[in-house]
Amino acid sequence: MTRVEFVKLQRQEKAKHLCELAEFFFSEGNKVLITVSDENQAVTLDGFMWTWRKTSFIPHAYDNGAVDCLSEPILIEVGQRNPHGAEILIMGHPCPLEFMGQFRLVVDFAEMYDPRLAEKSRQRYVRYKEFGFAVAMR
Repeated sequence: MTRVEFVKLQRQEKAKHLCELAEFFFSEGNKVLITVSDENQAVTLDGFMWTWRKTSFIPHAYDNGAVDCLSEPILIEVGQRNPHGAEILIMGHPCPLEFMGQFRLVVDFAEMYDPRLAEKSRQRYVRYKEFGFAVAMR
């Protein structure tokens, strides 16, 4: 069964949390897929992952189809593909329920700093429970 964990964000720091989570799951030996909404976000996150903390290295790639990156433990993806068979999905951008169902663990974000985004997070939480996912807050 897919488990969904929500991370509460009190400030606009999603990129930082994406990096922290990717680094944590990688250190545990997991393959990770990070979804973003478009190529601009993918390129920005890819660059940020190289520089976000001077003492950190997160082996990753943006899967733009230009290079073979399937051996990388962390992939940044636009759309709904899991080309390297990750079991953990970190959603920088929400995904369809059916796509989420192929992962053991999904991380979503409750963006509490914005009332409109907070309400969308609550709606996703309810949909995930109705779909049969085990849902929790971090």
